[in-house]
Amino acid sequence: MVVLVASALLLGLWGAWRSFGPIPPNARERLEAQERRIDTLEQQATTLARSDQISRKANQDLQATLSDRVEEIASLRADVAFYERFVGAAGQRHGLSVHELRLKPQGSPGVWHFVATLTQNQIRDAMSSGRLELALEATSAGRMRTFDWNALRQQPRASGIDYAFKYFQQVEGDILLPAGAEPVRVIVRLQPKAGSVVEQSFGWSEAAGDGDAEGAQTHASQARGG
Repeated sequence: MVVLVASALLLGLWGAWRSFGPIPPNARERLEAQERRIDTLEQQATTLARSDQISRKANQDLQATLSDRVEEIASLRADVAFYERFVGAAGQRHGLSVHELRLKPQGSPGVWHFVATLTQNQIRDAMSSGRLELALEATSAGRMRTFDWNALRQQPRASGIDYAFKYFQQVEGDILLPAGAEPVRVIVRLQPKAGSVVEQSFGWSEAAGDGDAEGAQTHASQARGG
């Protein structure tokens, strides 16, 4: 019993000495060093967090750039394949035709920008020239209607768009969809200065989609000049 009491007394005296004993002579320096260490660690943590944000942003930018480059490469490869087939010795010869039609919406409601790729390689070095017009087949008020070039340009006697080329040319312009019209097909009409009228139709959903150079499917009749 005496031993236990003595041990408890000694432990109490040791604790009191630890709490109220003399402060080491370098305690302030040690405290300041610890505070400096804390400041350094906090600055490092802030820097690492900022670096992580920058890295994430840089990685997002890199991914976006890579995606753009992949799309650009695919587009260029499609163009190269088209040119190789078109100008190659084994390429199929054909007269004036519409190789592709693309449509993109513009800022104003109902306004669409079109790009039509015209081609011919039947007669080498021969100049094809004339005018291009579009017509739209659409459902309106529950029935199918055809809107001509004048209606799409909102002019009573709208002139077609001139073209002149030897092998291929992109002709572009804007059209305005009539109010309430649900487009189904677009008809491209080429009136050459010499020869018969050429007409080709393209499904609206395909021409207005994001397909490649072979994406738009041509339909309906073609009347080719000689």
